[in-house]
Amino acid sequence: MPTATKPFTKTAKQHEAVPLLKGDARHVLLYGGGRSGKTFLLIYALIVRALKAKSRHLILRLHFNHVKTSVWHDTLPKVLAACWPDLKVEWNSTDFFIKFPNGSEIWIGGLDDKLRTEKVLGTEYSTIFFNECSQFTYGSIETARSRLAEKSDLVNRCYYDCNPPHKQHWAYRMFIELKDPEERTPLPTPERYASLLMNPIDNLANISEEYLKELNSLSKRKRDRFLYGLWLDVRKGALWKYDDILRCSPEDAPPMDRIVVAIDPPKKHDEKADEAGIGVAGRSGNRLYVIEDLSDRLSPKGWANAGVNAYFRHHANLIVGEVNNGGEMVGNTIHQVNESVPFKAVTATRGKDKRAEPVALIYEQHRAYHIGMFTELEDQLTTPVDELEHDDRLDWLVWAATELMLHDTFVGVGSVEL
Repeated sequence: MPTATKPFTKTAKQHEAVPLLKGDARHVLLYGGGRSGKTFLLIYALIVRALKAKSRHLILRLHFNHVKTSVWHDTLPKVLAACWPDLKVEWNSTDFFIKFPNGSEIWIGGLDDKLRTEKVLGTEYSTIFFNECSQFTYGSIETARSRLAEKSDLVNRCYYDCNPPHKQHWAYRMFIELKDPEERTPLPTPERYASLLMNPIDNLANISEEYLKELNSLSKRKRDRFLYGLWLDVRKGALWKYDDILRCSPEDAPPMDRIVVAIDPPKKHDEKADEAGIGVAGRSGNRLYVIEDLSDRLSPKGWANAGVNAYFRHHANLIVGEVNNGGEMVGNTIHQVNESVPFKAVTATRGKDKRAEPVALIYEQHRAYHIGMFTELEDQLTTPVDELEHDDRLDWLVWAATELMLHDTFVGVGSVEL
């Protein structure tokens, strides 16, 4: 194995994780707060395994664009540069895999592109790493795990990482409760599953004080998740019940009759502004499908770009945007990015709970599906409206669902009050 000119120095917590990654367990979850070194260590472990024996490995995420941005262009080259700077690796940017001198390969993939998914899952692997596994449905996990079947000199393993979502999530049931996520019965071989909590406090050598201050400034619920790595409790009294959120995998989603992008711009446009609520939803028959949640803290140009890009990426019919706080600026900003995109202004004239109730009813009737897991969106949905600290994600969903499910016909570009 090549020697790095600047050796990778593991933190104490990463040293604690290593025995799990090569021990008796075949499924290992590293969970906890942001920037705690989870993904870096798991990619490091994949490379170590690839260099030990000729083998094939997969880093999988729900959305291909996300794994390409976060892993292919960021963490993977950083790990190679920090630990094996002299290692000659071939980068295949057409099929997105790297090849090592011994013939081993590490592939990346997402489940939102059916053709790419078929190609990636059409072969067998010695390791599958589910990056940000909180976004996967358990059905997707099971499908991918069927490809953990390569015959090499390695023990086949699955690695997982996530910022812990709520306690109803399949990962909590499987790794913390050691229960079958669907049957909720004890796992027949619990010794094959292991987990470790890793938090930013365990990775102080590699993060800034400013980042810790940022985490400490978050709301309590987000601090619990992103700073302390706690699994969240589901709150009572919300319009949405967690068990009413049905799911399907991207590869199982039906063709959509209509698709809309919804934008809920923040009230302020400065560094302390709330996130812009941005998302994509579709309708197939009488069913609603949540396709993507793109909410983020963005400038007006940033959220307009995100919305327009999503419009073209998903072949949407139009963009709907709430104009209570922005007036004509919302539509104008979108048309500055691309003037050909159809835009429909929507205005809130009733309280949030009144606007949300008809959409929550669609879920209660089991006519709404999430294509994957949307942890932060689902956290807002399952929080009582009067307890919400932020409602940007809930708002974009309400606007999208109203446009798709609560209007008899498409009324075209214009405006509507609700």
